[in-house]
Amino acid sequence: MELVKTIIQGKLLFSNEKSFAQALKMYEYRIEAYYKNDIIFPPEDIFKAEELTIEVPRMVRQLYEKTFKNTVGLLEYCSQFAISGFIDAWLLNEGKILIFKHLEPISDKVAVSQFIKGRDLMDQEGKEEEAIKALNRAIEKYNNHAVAYERRAKVNYMMRKYHDAKRDYSKSISIDVTNPYPYFGRAEVHMIEENWEDAILDLDKALKLSVALQAVYWKARRKKATCHMQLKQFDKAEFDLKLFAKREFAETDVNYEWLPWARYQYGVVLNEQEKYVEALAAFESVSEDDSEVKFIKRVDLLRNRAIAKKNAGNNGFITDLKEASKLGDKKATELLKNFT
Repeated sequence: MELVKTIIQGKLLFSNEKSFAQALKMYEYRIEAYYKNDIIFPPEDIFKAEELTIEVPRMVRQLYEKTFKNTVGLLEYCSQFAISGFIDAWLLNEGKILIFKHLEPISDKVAVSQFIKGRDLMDQEGKEEEAIKALNRAIEKYNNHAVAYERRAKVNYMMRKYHDAKRDYSKSISIDVTNPYPYFGRAEVHMIEENWEDAILDLDKALKLSVALQAVYWKARRKKATCHMQLKQFDKAEFDLKLFAKREFAETDVNYEWLPWARYQYGVVLNEQEKYVEALAAFESVSEDDSEVKFIKRVDLLRNRAIAKKNAGNNGFITDLKEASKLGDKKATELLKNFT
């Protein structure tokens, strides 16, 4: 047996002392009866009686696969006594995910079942109001349902009720400071309000609380780069965009379609810093077929690529400017006059 990389993090919340005590009792019993102590966490490390939670701060460790499976199986069993929260666990081999587990309460408790119903309705077009009602019921049954507040905030955001969304995201954070999603969501509201500084603060928190295996991590990187560009902090935007642009996403990842945009914007911020050779490489990694489809205007790509070509000492910049000018780009027309 060989050691493999594992990552586990998350938090489960219990509605009362009885449920918490049941989970702790079963955890201690099963360690001995089922797993012969071959688990990662002794109960005293993760069971927090004062808060009525199981809390697993991010753990990254080389372990045997059996130990990982034992621990995840035990946490999954205990999650059914909880009322809210989740724990994520990954088993990796050379960066590839062998096993991923998302552990959360699944039971007939009203707070749990209504949360699941509301979350599922969110993904159905035209079901936003029904989703809100279900999430309301979950919160009424358990007022500290941090994840329900976060999901309700997301529905409010989708419905453009930004004040309500920000209120719910903030409430979620006040209950559980370990969850990256409400920080990300609140940052999106800040961006709508053009409050770039506060958005960056929340996105930094989302990045610290998530891992690069999660889609939210890369969504936060992209959004943070946008904020830095708005503030003309091009060196900071460069850092975020470089990481995003060089990442290999699976085609099923929500971040995959944003790769051309990130590569283009990476070129833009490099141009702004007069790093023209690197900027040209970034622009040439973007196909013109991606323009107009992948959040890039073709005329902008042509014009910025021309600027990089000229300043990098390459030919072809006149051709790019002429094409952009023909498409009606006034800036390209002006540059063409200056360059010729």
